[in-house]
Amino acid sequence: MHSLGFLVSPSASASSTSTTRRGALRSLLPPAAAGALAAAGLPAWANAYPARPLKTVISFPPAGATDILARLVAHTVGEKIGQSIMVENRPGAGGTLGLDAVARAPADGYSLYLAAVTNQMIAGHLYPTKADLQRDFVPVALIANAPHLLIVNNEVPAKTMAEFVTWLRSKSGTVNFASQGTGTLSHLESELLLQRTGTQAVHVPYKGSAMAVTDMLSGAVSFMFDSVAASLPLIQAGKVRALAVASSTAVPAVPNLPTVTQAGVSGYDVDNWFGIYAPKGTPQAAVDLLAKATAEVLKEKSTIDELIAKGYVVTPGDGAKLAALTQADHRRWGEVIKTAKVSL
Repeated sequence: MHSLGFLVSPSASASSTSTTRRGALRSLLPPAAAGALAAAGLPAWANAYPARPLKTVISFPPAGATDILARLVAHTVGEKIGQSIMVENRPGAGGTLGLDAVARAPADGYSLYLAAVTNQMIAGHLYPTKADLQRDFVPVALIANAPHLLIVNNEVPAKTMAEFVTWLRSKSGTVNFASQGTGTLSHLESELLLQRTGTQAVHVPYKGSAMAVTDMLSGAVSFMFDSVAASLPLIQAGKVRALAVASSTAVPAVPNLPTVTQAGVSGYDVDNWFGIYAPKGTPQAAVDLLAKATAEVLKEKSTIDELIAKGYVVTPGDGAKLAALTQADHRRWGEVIKTAKVSL
């Protein structure tokens, strides 16, 4: 567990701390929510929240794309609300361990879940879980899209997507492709590509991208989808080639790389959404405060520049937009899994 970013110094007086928090609440809450709290019932809670550090749980290990995003958002949002936000890594079981843990936490505004929404929706079709992101949580804010790139090893002769599809067809299902594990986004992205192009290939699952990349460089596997952050150093070193971006729009970190759809594969767009959720029953005033703080930090140039440099596309949105994307992803990936006959 890691603690990030105190705005209020531990040495500050209790009076100063209380004043800072009240000011943060007044400035960030929508007028209606602030007025409702002040009017009756919860004035003490309104003055105090947040009275202690918050915790954001993620379902991935340290140093990955989700962890990097979580720590940046925790630090900047923590500064806005006048409290630190700790990040806790709870990987395992396709992301369901972390999800279950937050679903069981008190719905008091102090426990949050930063969801890799697309991965979570895939896992929901494959792993048994006690909690459900759509049923047991309240959407707070959409943060970003972390697109993946289609990368191939240097033994693959294709230089464009069209050449790649032609090459795949000529190999009659003998090409190996890597993924970060069965049922992960990187697996389903390749399955969707094969479905859309009418081609075949052999899936070789790995535990994460590091081992997969090692075998790609050796020639044991020919292609995979991986994050921009992980792929860029390999591309820049000339160790692999990128053919396209999986997402629906171009990625600022690789502006000259076309999307898969732009490269000629119709009906292919994979956006890797990230958003903040809170346990169902969390006070609306807390949700509003966190949503407003998140929206504000995602407008700051320093935050935008840092996220772009790490391969993200900043896509700020409210809880309603996050809920709609989550629902759409659940439906879409269920169909891909059924068609590809994916099982664990």
